[in-house]
Amino acid sequence: MTAVAQARVGGRARASRSGPAVVPVKPRAGGTQVTEVQRARMLAATVQVVGELGYERMSVARVTARAGVSRRTFYDLFDDREECFLAAFLESVARARVLVCEAAVGERDWRGRVRAGLSALLGFFADEPMAGRVIVVDALKAGPAVLERRAGLVAESIAVVEGGRAQARGGREVAPLTGEGVVGAVLAVVHARLSGQGGGARPGRDGRASGRGAPSLTELVNPLMAMIVLPYLGAAAAEKELARPVPTTRRAPRQPVGDPLGGLDMRLTYRTLRVLAAVAGAPGASNRAVARAAEVSDQGQISKLLARLESLGLIANTGVGHLKGEPNAWELTGKGRAVEQAIRGGSTAIANHEEGAGS
Repeated sequence: MTAVAQARVGGRARASRSGPAVVPVKPRAGGTQVTEVQRARMLAATVQVVGELGYERMSVARVTARAGVSRRTFYDLFDDREECFLAAFLESVARARVLVCEAAVGERDWRGRVRAGLSALLGFFADEPMAGRVIVVDALKAGPAVLERRAGLVAESIAVVEGGRAQARGGREVAPLTGEGVVGAVLAVVHARLSGQGGGARPGRDGRASGRGAPSLTELVNPLMAMIVLPYLGAAAAEKELARPVPTTRRAPRQPVGDPLGGLDMRLTYRTLRVLAAVAGAPGASNRAVARAAEVSDQGQISKLLARLESLGLIANTGVGHLKGEPNAWELTGKGRAVEQAIRGGSTAIANHEEGAGS
């Protein structure tokens, strides 16, 4: 699958053949930032649950438990598990698409573009096998909206592969269904590896395939490229693809370099996120104002939450304080702003932090 949907998804996902899903996020009290964070946590949890257990065993209860959110929060954003899975599918696809497009853009010819895009896609699946399962394996088991989206991606991939028809030399005849057959064969091989067949293994909780001797997905680049070019460019071109150096196996770091969430010794709970969002939305707010924006009625609890965020270096009290009877005035620190930006970045950063925090 060399082409993937480019869409930023939110709480309501609607499939369409004419373009990417447009998914508005339901507004909630306390600002959209917390809503987006909760949604990102649920999408990350969905990928993890499906990657470990499969689509059949994905449930609202499992997703909310893994994400650390309530069922009410889930249904504020999604109608049902199918809509949540569609959003997770599209989010995974969009991330893969970025890598594929960036890899292929510098190549001048069809063969180079296909190889670069395929290498990037298999590298993404090797680094994030759970996301790969969502895209390639479990999407086949989902409902009509997901299947329609997947069919569109396959059709787009066939069109890319069929670009080889213009490269055919010496009057070579290429059968009408060649592109469809080639893409189907490539997907079958990748499906087998990601689903634990064909010598592969199903990912564990850390996202890595378990079991000894499981072949790296990146090692499939040469044989798959040979399959792709053979009907268009002939046996000699296929042999050259097989003889190329095997791409280096990539492994994404467990903790991204410079990840501002990495040093936080706390879990991003719903209330702490709302408090952080309230401070970000109203710099200089007092305890009472933050509590009102974050919907925390207990003044003792808001004091503890603010003190905790202050101890982590995420917020600072710039007011005179109680020494002179004046209210506190809370603002984000530089670290706090970096964390806020990372939170806005979506499910990957949040999932990495949640894993590191032992949630």
